[in-house]
Amino acid sequence: MDDNGAARTPGGPEQQRRGDAEPEVVTALDGDVATSTVHGEFTEGARRPLVRTITDLLLGRPDLRQVRLDLRGVTYLNSAGMAVLVQLQKLCQPRGVEVVLVSPPSVVARPLQLSGLWLRFSVEQQPALADDRVDREGGG
Repeated sequence: MDDNGAARTPGGPEQQRRGDAEPEVVTALDGDVATSTVHGEFTEGARRPLVRTITDLLLGRPDLRQVRLDLRGVTYLNSAGMAVLVQLQKLCQPRGVEVVLVSPPSVVARPLQLSGLWLRFSVEQQPALADDRVDREGGG
């Protein structure tokens, strides 16, 4: 237990099991379309920030017609992350809000395809994110 009475994870934070960390989620509105950009691992840890974001949008924006999940920055997807995607779709469905997966990388697309969930979502391809490593590392 720590000073606040909360249980500590054995081995410290560096040994926490995969799925505990929340990915970075940034949301922007453009009229009746919301775009949430996700960076990091899409696991159980994605549930809280994404469900909170989508719930806030659904409650605060009655004119919302589409939620775009920009997944170009996702580095890992597991079955818990797939369940989060389905949950988001089920939250939006009664209001007629479409969930669109934007540029899912192969680490997202392949598990969705293998599970059969790929067909449940609209998918939109966008150009790759600019990679500034070339500038920083002096390559071309």
